[in-house]
Amino acid sequence: MYCLAKLSCRDHILFDFTTKEMAPASSVVEKPSGKALVEINDYDSSLLQDKQKAARPKQFIWVLLLKAQRALGCIPWLATGLWAMFLSVKKRIALSDATDEEYKYKGRLYKFIKAFLAISVVALVIEIIAYFQKWDLSTVRSWEVQNLVQWSYMAWLSLRVNYAAPAIVMLSKFCIVLFMILSLDRLVLCFGCFWIKYKKLMPVVEGEAYDIEDASSFPMVLVQIPMCNEKEVYEQSIAAACQLDWPKDRFLVQVLDDSDDEIALVLIREEVSSWKEKGVNIVYRHRLIRTGYKAGNLKSAMACDYVKDYEFVAIFDADFQPNPDFLKQTIPHFKGNPEVGLVQARWSFVNKDENLLTRLQNINLCFHFEVEQQVNGVFLSFFGFNGTVGVWRIKALEDSGGWLERTTVEDIDIDVRAHLQGWKFIFLNDVRVLCELPESYEAYKKQQHRWHSGPMQLFRLCLPAILTSKLSIWKKANMIFLFFLLRKLIHPFYSFTLFCIILPLTMFIPEAELPAWVICYVPIVMSILNILPAPKSFPFLMPYLLFENTMSVTKFNAMVSGLFQLGSAYEWVVTKKTGRASESDLLSLTERELKTLNEEKIQRRLSESGLEMLGKLKEKEEPVVKKRRNRIYRKELALAFLLLTAAARSLLSAHGIHFYYLLFQGLSFLVVGLDLIREQVS
Repeated sequence: MYCLAKLSCRDHILFDFTTKEMAPASSVVEKPSGKALVEINDYDSSLLQDKQKAARPKQFIWVLLLKAQRALGCIPWLATGLWAMFLSVKKRIALSDATDEEYKYKGRLYKFIKAFLAISVVALVIEIIAYFQKWDLSTVRSWEVQNLVQWSYMAWLSLRVNYAAPAIVMLSKFCIVLFMILSLDRLVLCFGCFWIKYKKLMPVVEGEAYDIEDASSFPMVLVQIPMCNEKEVYEQSIAAACQLDWPKDRFLVQVLDDSDDEIALVLIREEVSSWKEKGVNIVYRHRLIRTGYKAGNLKSAMACDYVKDYEFVAIFDADFQPNPDFLKQTIPHFKGNPEVGLVQARWSFVNKDENLLTRLQNINLCFHFEVEQQVNGVFLSFFGFNGTVGVWRIKALEDSGGWLERTTVEDIDIDVRAHLQGWKFIFLNDVRVLCELPESYEAYKKQQHRWHSGPMQLFRLCLPAILTSKLSIWKKANMIFLFFLLRKLIHPFYSFTLFCIILPLTMFIPEAELPAWVICYVPIVMSILNILPAPKSFPFLMPYLLFENTMSVTKFNAMVSGLFQLGSAYEWVVTKKTGRASESDLLSLTERELKTLNEEKIQRRLSESGLEMLGKLKEKEEPVVKKRRNRIYRKELALAFLLLTAAARSLLSAHGIHFYYLLFQGLSFLVVGLDLIREQVS
């Protein structure tokens, strides 16, 4: 038997494979004329090729066996890790507080998430069966279906293609448009911040400062400290206000106490008395009926007769500690600017490195002050009043109607009404006041609920006044579309809908799959922009991106409750404080200085009722070491399992980036749902 192969020179090579005794194969080169022949013996080359052919299958088998051994070696490690995680979750749930109201939460959103999760699990089971059975039912007729499972799967395919996919595509496109508009707004704000720094467009004081030698040249300033059961921080806040560098006869400190805790009442009243003895002009006010919360407290204080003698009012929440020169840095900006109604300073945080939660909050608030507040203050002379570390011209408050109790965001309420009256605002990014960040997810969640439901309440109430005001069309559009709709309504809506609802749905409806740039590239760029004002937080870029989407469920729920006046819209919970007086307090979490000094003051100054109060104080302070009860947040846990289910479904379709996003986002929800985010980090 001969094999003939053509060469480029039209020669031919002839191989002989017929011999059975391993005879050398002869190669004959035949020219076209057929007269010249050249024979070449090639015994060694053919034998080598046979050996290589025999060795290749053996090598391939050994490689497969080696890889199988490595894979099997990972199984015990993976099983051990999953078992350890399961035991940790089980222990966490067992130690959770069963009386927590989150356990009994029966809201519509929670029921919707649970139903969505149940349907997703059923769909995942059917998809797994179809995947391993290798069903291709697209060409099968209905009467050829073999069993009920196949029929259900075929019906789902028909429903998915004809009805579900078009609806999901339309909704996803709508959310993507909102997402891109918000991203554009973020880019414009960042460019404005860069322009401010490049051109050094900082607020400057016009005219000369006040004459230090002439105390009468300083305006009269009222300093208000609203508080409620603030036993952890009352001392440091009152002390900071009393030590402000301002002529003693030109400012008055009002301690506005709404406490209903008898111990707090005694301690705060005694602290005020001690500072009054030192010559500080300070008064203590306590309301028996706490109506209107903070707004009612401030409104009651402004109704005092002596307020008419003061020109400005500075407001500090109970955990804020202004530097002594705060008034000298803020009040001069009113001089020569009769149209300025508010000067707002920036917050600085003593516990920003306490745990992962405080680090992520610091990123958000740094962007809020450095970019949003500063850009709006410089270019629009309007921004949202932060409720504290601000100085108001009392005339601006009176022209705007004073403090109203109609919403849970009294600060934005008075801010919007003052802007509609034509008052301008100044933001000072270089004036910073120390305060605390919530260190527990429980406190942070309640704070965010109030911050996102209140603006929607206010939008319903203020929209007619905005439309009929004398502001320019541009300022009306900015207030309605940017200040309220885009940043307060659209942001939580698209974030929750797109990343927590539509994205998991598209794993079961591949016809509506979201592009990679929507779920990965653009969000990462936006997160980088958010983190620029806090450059030391760059290692927390990915946790920040995941945590923002995790918080979207709380913000969305709050936004809807505020917009439609649902049950929790008017809920007001005072943010829990830990009482960190300075940066060094980060090293000692439980140390308090309550204690000996306050007891001595009470013994020396109070009557028999005070002594009884001292006994109660001692009884309350005895159990210092208190075992912390874990909290379980069931909405977050339900979303965690939903996203992890969608991640499992994405494996069947080999979605790379979708799988990783859903996996890590699901784990992020799991961490928050088990209340692990407040654990300390080093």
